[in-house]
Amino acid sequence: MQIFKNLDIESAVVICITFVLFVLALIIKGLTHEILLEAGVFLVSVKLIIMAGKSNVMKKSIETKLDAIHDALVKIDECNDRDGG
Repeated sequence: MQIFKNLDIESAVVICITFVLFVLALIIKGLTHEILLEAGVFLVSVKLIIMAGKSNVMKKSIETKLDAIHDALVKIDECNDRDGG
């Protein structure tokens, strides 16, 4: 899945552990009203990890663009130095 492509190993481990605990709670408690709380905890954990992954992707994209801007400014500065500007 595209969503989980950018997750690091720690995030994947946290999702797996949370899912195992969710399934364990489902087995122990059964289908009671408390399962909604367990499902909510699981979904919040996954959502936070996915948001962190998206933030990391955005950070890399911004860094790439800033590096390109920096390189362009350095080239302009070098041209100005050669031209005696």
